[in-house]
Amino acid sequence: MSASDTRFSRSTTVSFDPGLTQQYTGVLNRVVNKNGAFNIRRADAAWSDLNPYTFLISVPWPVFAGIVIAAFIVVNVAFAWIYGAIGAEHIKGTGASSGGTPFWSLFFFSAHTLTTVGYGNMYPDGALANGIASLEALLGLMSFAIATGLLFGRFSRPSARFGFSERMALAPYHDGTSLQFRVVNRRSNNLIEVEARVMLMTVEVCNGLPSRRYTNLELERNQVLFLPLTWTVVHPIIESSPLFGKTAEDLMLLQAEVVIMMRGYDETFGQIVYARYSYRFDEIEWGAKFASAFEVDARGDMLLWVDRVGLTEPALLPGMTARDEA
Repeated sequence: MSASDTRFSRSTTVSFDPGLTQQYTGVLNRVVNKNGAFNIRRADAAWSDLNPYTFLISVPWPVFAGIVIAAFIVVNVAFAWIYGAIGAEHIKGTGASSGGTPFWSLFFFSAHTLTTVGYGNMYPDGALANGIASLEALLGLMSFAIATGLLFGRFSRPSARFGFSERMALAPYHDGTSLQFRVVNRRSNNLIEVEARVMLMTVEVCNGLPSRRYTNLELERNQVLFLPLTWTVVHPIIESSPLFGKTAEDLMLLQAEVVIMMRGYDETFGQIVYARYSYRFDEIEWGAKFASAFEVDARGDMLLWVDRVGLTEPALLPGMTARDEA
């Protein structure tokens, strides 16, 4: 093996990059935004790179509804203009004369044709008007078929609705400390075989240059069979942990960010769902533990308070006194 092969082999065994690059080009707000999206903006993406289907499937519902309504209005305005251009007198029932007709009459005739409603009060007269109306009717059938498919795709698309605590907690754990966050399924569907993977991202100096470093954090338990209640995910801070001996100031200097990947099987859709989340160094609450988010009611049923997933209470860390906490 040559020297270059040796260097390559050594670098591939010690370096770990989850796909977020180790190159450091400036202070990054965060790797993963609170909505789970990566904090990346494509500066020079071309229109040809845009997939209309994936775009319309993934945009928020208000944006999707606005696009559908805007497209409906634009198409009808365009065809109303075409009918007016060929002569509104070719559209019977609009009260048209040689002097013209109100635009809205042609607009609503276009809407009737596009949706294939055909009330009968207005109809085309002549080969040209009938040809344009036929073309619009065909366009309407195809457009509403696509819109229906998009609606079905949006409703049938499995998506996780994990609720994460607003902050992580650095809490006592046995005789030491641990880094914790809590997660809950905000929907009523059942998630089974839920797994958590936690990764620490830091900025460290390597060969005189700052570089991002990624380390998988070992968890007390990385999987639960069911998630009907909350799950507190715990990383014990022992000697082998990259957080061992670190202070809040240390994590700030390292620009530490904890990236979360959740995975579970959705019984409703019969598919695996994923969710991402992250916590920055300033979103860690030192000397706290998570308070209970569920209780048993008078009938003996378990009552879960979903919005209490991030509720914490003070907790003394080893070597810490009540005066230190205050």
